[in-house]
Order: sequence, then C-alpha cells, then structure tokens
Amino acid sequence: MGIIFLWYSPMAKKKTEDKPEEKKEVKERISGQFIGGRVVAESSDASRELNSTSQIGALMEDGRLQLSLLEAAYLLEKKKVCLVDGRGMEIAFDGFVKKAQRSEPNFWVRYCVFKDIRNRGYVVKTALKFGADFRVYDRGVKPGEDHAKWIVYPVYEAEKYTWYDFAAKNRVAHSTKKRLLIALVDEENDCTYYEISWKRP
Repeated sequence: MGIIFLWYSPMAKKKTEDKPEEKKEVKERISGQFIGGRVVAESSDASRELNSTSQIGALMEDGRLQLSLLEAAYLLEKKKVCLVDGRGMEIAFDGFVKKAQRSEPNFWVRYCVFKDIRNRGYVVKTALKFGADFRVYDRGVKPGEDHAKWIVYPVYEAEKYTWYDFAAKNRVAHSTKKRLLIALVDEENDCTYYEISWKRP
C-alpha cells in the first residue's frame, strides 16, 4: 500500500459568503469564569442560544456552559464573552492565550487551526478519544446527527515528523473510518490543509 497527499480544496480557499455561525449573532456578551484551567459561562438564554446555533461548548446539568480553552479564546477574540479570573479581574484575549499556553504548550498552533476551520463554517470538536486533536463535521451537520467527516492534526510548518508519527496518524484515521487532514500553520499563522489517504498500487 502506498500513501498519497491530496490537496484538500474545500478548506483551501477562504469563503466570502456569510458563515453559518455568524448568521445569527448572539445579542449580548456572555459572562464566564476561568478558574483552575476550566472555563464555565453563565446559565442564560444567550449561552443556550450560542450552544444551539454554533455548536460551541457543552451544557452542564445546572444550565451553565462549559467551554474548552480553544472555544473560550475564539469567543474572546470575537468579543462574544467576557471572562474573569478567580479574583474577579477581567481577562483580555492576549492574557488568556498566555494562561492557556502554560497548560497546553501547543495551544497557539491548535488555536490557529481551530479558528480557521470555524471561520470557514465547519463545526470543530475535540477528538481525544480518537487520538487526534480535532474532529470536524461537514457544513450543515451537527454532532449527534451524523459522524464527523475528518480528524485533524495541527502541525507547525517547521516541526519535524518521523515516518512513525505519520503512519500512526494514518492508522488512527483508518481505524475510525474518517478522513485525515494535516493542517500546516506557517509563520504568518495561515493554515494549509492536506488530506492524506491510502492508495493500493
């Protein structure tokens, strides 16, 4: 069996039309706290609307919205949330990124890819149980309605990867029956996507 690299066109070009998650704007900023490495937003209509329309975060039993660090950074940069720390001090985007990088050294590269894919209108969720960074759903598909179409590995373009690392990622994609995307992030934080697939000679 051989491996071929395919240029993945659906994510290769920026879309100029309205993005699905931006068609229905949340009318108010959501308040939340960043404590102990967790981000939890208030229980409110705005939080529930954000979760329902944009598929961001997970609703907790008490009605509050738990966000991943990537989701929180994305919403902070778009000024859709207002986060405070344990002392009640507001956290700016740059400050939040620095805090996130302490717990996730590869946070910025992952965030660049997360933001780019979200901005193109795709739903992005974590894929830890698959052994990948992200699982991505096709446009118009919500988690729970259908399976994710891709698993994605963000990679900084100057990083070195062995054939063992590369083969391991292919095995994960093959075993989960999903397409594999390698997202290369350059020095300008631009993302280029390659779809990897097996080909029988």
